[in-house]
Amino acid sequence: MSSIAGSKSGLSWAVHISVIALVLLWLFPTVGLFVSSFRTADQISSSGWWDSMFKQEQNLVLRTAAPSTQKQEDGLYVIQGNIFTENDVSTDGVISRWGTSSRAISDYAPGDTADMGKDGRITLQANGDYRLVNDAEFTGSRGERIFATAKTPPVFTLNNYRTVLFSGSTTDSMAKAFFNTLTVTIPATVIPILIAAFAAYALAWMRFPGRALLIALVVALLVVPLQLALIPLLRLHLAIGIGKGYLGVWLAHTGFGLPLAIYLLRNYMVGLPRDIIENAKVDGATDFQIFTKIVLPLSFPALASFAIFQFLWTWNDLLVAKVFLIDATGETTVMTNQIVELLGTRGGNWEILATAAFVSIAVPLVVFFAMQRYLVRGLLAGSVK
Repeated sequence: MSSIAGSKSGLSWAVHISVIALVLLWLFPTVGLFVSSFRTADQISSSGWWDSMFKQEQNLVLRTAAPSTQKQEDGLYVIQGNIFTENDVSTDGVISRWGTSSRAISDYAPGDTADMGKDGRITLQANGDYRLVNDAEFTGSRGERIFATAKTPPVFTLNNYRTVLFSGSTTDSMAKAFFNTLTVTIPATVIPILIAAFAAYALAWMRFPGRALLIALVVALLVVPLQLALIPLLRLHLAIGIGKGYLGVWLAHTGFGLPLAIYLLRNYMVGLPRDIIENAKVDGATDFQIFTKIVLPLSFPALASFAIFQFLWTWNDLLVAKVFLIDATGETTVMTNQIVELLGTRGGNWEILATAAFVSIAVPLVVFFAMQRYLVRGLLAGSVK
């Protein structure tokens, strides 16, 4: 019975499990990056994104109210209030340990009194209420610094996106990098499609000497490593004066993308009905007319399929941009390189890096989901006759 046509294979469950596993492997990092982009620096440093919906114990750096709020009671100068409220920190009101020095952040328990010398004596309760007392008048413009270990509820903020997209020098660099990436990606996607479409039609439907050899050459070029050709190609570009700008990186992406584009489109075009092509030739249509009015419209799934791959590869590329966009001023920096720069200059500001990275992948996600229905049709082109 297992050989009856239409019956399900006994290994179908293995296929389903494999597909689910692959989807989860892709989904988890993306969801984690998305969640982290809305978290604060303290939360990211204290817990993973999978704990973002639960209360987390964090080490907080807080300050008491300014000396201008002090009052005199029984000959003593007093500053009191709630340290959570004054620092705009939302917690569940439970402090487990606290301290007055970064070297000893857990010296005291809630309710203890810490002697800070000439800065007075402070008593901190578990709910954040404090009382700072001194024999002399408090001076200065800022309150005393307190280190507290407390549980914080889930907090999500849009400040990371405001920082990356709408404020400061980071905005200028990220916005410029975004448009630089579009400047690289769009021509680097369109140019190889145009060239490969003509080449694929010729290899599929035109008869000329050496056609089989050219097809074999295209297949052979598919296995040439990208890294192998970078330095020779860069030397050639520098020799002819296009090695430090957009033209050089466009041509590099075009050269590296053409073998797959030609192979993919040629396989699709070969599978088109022969009768349509022959009837068009009988009616007097030229090869160019057949190509533009018949073959190109019918080949749209394959064109879209390669466009998805080329756009994603070019948008996420760092190596080719590093090699062919040589610019010390940062005027042609792409987003992948800008994220690397953020990592180098901002150190532990992972909330900014997560936000910048998610902004970078937002456009490829939109392109993929908008054109995914053409992906399978284009990839399976020519596999079944």
